[in-house]
Amino acid sequence: MTLAHLATPETSLDDPAEVLAAARASQREADAAEVRVLQAAVAWCAMHPAESLAESASWATMRGFGDQPVGLAGDGAPLVTEFAVVELAAALGKSLDAGRAYLSEALELRYRLPKVWARTTGGDLPAWKARAIARRTLPLPMKGARFVDTHVHHCAASISPAALGRLVDEALVRFDPDEAERIRFERTETRHVTIQTRQVSFDGHVDCWATLDLADALDLEDALAKGADRLAALGSLEAEGSRRATALGDMARRQLVLEFDTDPKPLVVHVHQTPDGTVDQVVRVENTRGFVLTGQLADWCTRATTTPTGKITIKPVIDLAEHIHVEAYEVPDRLSQQTRLRDHHCVFPWCTRPAFEHSKVDDDHVIPHSRGGPTATDNIGPLCRRHHRAKTHGGWQHSSPGPGSYRWTSPSGTTYTVDHHGTVDHDTGPPEP
Repeated sequence: MTLAHLATPETSLDDPAEVLAAARASQREADAAEVRVLQAAVAWCAMHPAESLAESASWATMRGFGDQPVGLAGDGAPLVTEFAVVELAAALGKSLDAGRAYLSEALELRYRLPKVWARTTGGDLPAWKARAIARRTLPLPMKGARFVDTHVHHCAASISPAALGRLVDEALVRFDPDEAERIRFERTETRHVTIQTRQVSFDGHVDCWATLDLADALDLEDALAKGADRLAALGSLEAEGSRRATALGDMARRQLVLEFDTDPKPLVVHVHQTPDGTVDQVVRVENTRGFVLTGQLADWCTRATTTPTGKITIKPVIDLAEHIHVEAYEVPDRLSQQTRLRDHHCVFPWCTRPAFEHSKVDDDHVIPHSRGGPTATDNIGPLCRRHHRAKTHGGWQHSSPGPGSYRWTSPSGTTYTVDHHGTVDHDTGPPEP
């Protein structure tokens, strides 16, 4: 059974053996295709070496505004041009960060892990497993990478992540003892507490996780256990896990009061009206790019009034359909906020950087102001700094057919559309039904 046969809606797949055979064949085809993508990525980098910048140096390049050489893999791998990375990432349907990571792994395999690369291109090792190995060896010196390559290539398809990690650690200690010693002394940098405020559920919950010093972890465990028991003694009927979560929030608010914190981080929400004038049942939280129910907002407002540091800002309604126009180059706050609320993120193909990261995202004139482009709703869109530079100095062109819609053309002629539905690559769009 072929892949096309499997994809035909009228095909009967009653035979389990045929289904598995088709799945295995399709997986082999996918693995082979991924290897070809890796090889194409390496070839693309070879076509855009850093040396080419010296041959065509421009004022923008020399001043640091234009194309620049970037090192993606470990020492021994060639440098490539930055804008080449931008274009290939877009062609692969990846964000710039994801594209850089993919190219890093491809170059690491080709130039620093030759035995693993040979097994990958020979069809003996799935590309995703090879990339996982390359990801781990990127920080190693060349001798360390070759040590891992020699010891892992024969068992690369079956080595566990833990075993690979131990091998990489051994290579680091063997071939870069100074770095290993530095890591030993600076291991505290791996400690963290992460609160995922950009992934908020509709009922106002977020995930958090941490890596702590053991002594701190034991003290925190004790405090949470006591806090949960205290809430139970006060009559809470919630499950223990829920009481522990509430106790953690209570601890944070008490600490802010004790420290006399006068600069708490505000919670900024936007309340939108429906066309008939009634208030929508959801409110958008600017800080987190998420939304919550109006009932959750009411609960937050109640809690905010009970603590000296509670601060929730309710923004006035902004009409996203209003046409704002000013006779100046500078983008006023009202226009900036309107277009960022409209577009939500950088409007370069596949980019997802939040529009409200003001220190990293610019209000870009689609038609440059120097060429008569107005400072208006239909000519302003958020662009992150890296993609803003790619547009200005890297040969990318774009237009805006309408507010919130952007048509991009890469230096090599590939076209994309970015709007509220995401990114559409017009050269590899979905097949006609």
